[in-house]
Amino acid sequence: MQSRSAAGALPAFITVTCLFFAWGFITSNNDPLIAALRGIYSLSRAEAMLTQFAFFLAYGVFSLPAAAVLGRLGPSKTIMASLGVMILGCFIVLAASAAQTYALVLVALFTLAAGITALQVAANPLAAALGVPEKSHFRLTLAQAFNSLGVVLGVHLGSSLMLSGDVFKDGGATITDEASRIAGLGAVNHAFLIIAAFLLALGLLIFVMRHRIENAVPHNGGTGAAGENASPLTALRSGWALAGALAIFLYVGSEVSIGSIMINFLNQPEVLGVSLLVAGGMLANYYWGGALIGRFLGSGLLAVFPAPILLSVMVAVAGLLSLAAFTLSGPAAAWCALSIGLFNSIMFPTIFTLTLQRSSAPASATSGLLCVAIVGGAILPFIAGKIADVTGGFGHAFIVPVIGYAGILVFALAAARVKGAEHATVALPSGH
Repeated sequence: MQSRSAAGALPAFITVTCLFFAWGFITSNNDPLIAALRGIYSLSRAEAMLTQFAFFLAYGVFSLPAAAVLGRLGPSKTIMASLGVMILGCFIVLAASAAQTYALVLVALFTLAAGITALQVAANPLAAALGVPEKSHFRLTLAQAFNSLGVVLGVHLGSSLMLSGDVFKDGGATITDEASRIAGLGAVNHAFLIIAAFLLALGLLIFVMRHRIENAVPHNGGTGAAGENASPLTALRSGWALAGALAIFLYVGSEVSIGSIMINFLNQPEVLGVSLLVAGGMLANYYWGGALIGRFLGSGLLAVFPAPILLSVMVAVAGLLSLAAFTLSGPAAAWCALSIGLFNSIMFPTIFTLTLQRSSAPASATSGLLCVAIVGGAILPFIAGKIADVTGGFGHAFIVPVIGYAGILVFALAAARVKGAEHATVALPSGH
């Protein structure tokens, strides 16, 4: 089993890394989509944030069921089913545009995210497992680096398709005539047709590579000896699984809040006053681009420095930058906000692997609970939008990530005091 796993680990890991790229590419389109839909449907700040609420709510609803599916089917079948659900979500976007109904857009995003939820439940522990246990931090951070690459390219694509041309030619956030509204919806359709084609190609790749993936990852052979086919609710009995879930909740909520408000934040005259298209490019290049660079650099740093210590430093700096964006104005506030992405870079994979190493629950159950916590991306951005509506500006919404990073810092410092099972194999269930 060990020699077979070692021989197939690299091609399997490369294939799985493509999944990280895919969901980063897709999820990041929410940021320009928020700005576009706000103009198309004349939405308030909080109403526009319902796109993120609908999307990330799926993590809270489907993560534990997805963990059960993973335990039943194994990673390859779970991944292929997830991609099929995501393609369905893309086509519901087209139906929503035809009906010109914002509510149906939210249904489409919820469906799309349901597939991404199951994809993450399967892929995160899979990336950690495909190789020697002591390098799990490195592998998951490296895979997340390609997730960030997908985010950068996705924001560029989404911004160029949804926020360019004559639709937002005045540089503002409002569409006033029916022709422009139809043109805006057409641009949204174009973006999601590209995503659907990409997902279909990825599904074919996974189908071809399915046996290599199953053979490369350590698993219990369906015997249940390691407890991997236990209920995903077993993670609720692990204190570290619960602590890691809270940290993931705060991290994803903080990261998504910043990305969701950034385009409109930079568009404000008292910050930079740039057009939505230019702001979208800055979001991609600096905020998400910083996360991309940070994850490649972080992969190396995690081979040198203890993961909890490095996490503590990065979280502390991100919190200070968020506080600066909250208190300052003009270019200083803009660049502080954009710089946060660099320090966000290692947070998700490091929190994830630190939790897997310390959790007493099976990996599939722990992964399911951690993915439930991604629902923070639904709740905290909506709170940020409400704050922006009440205060009349997006800068005050940065208080949400300030509080979020403070909570993550507590987790990081606690993890530094408790040694995890650094050399324990992350086992996944095989399919039945």
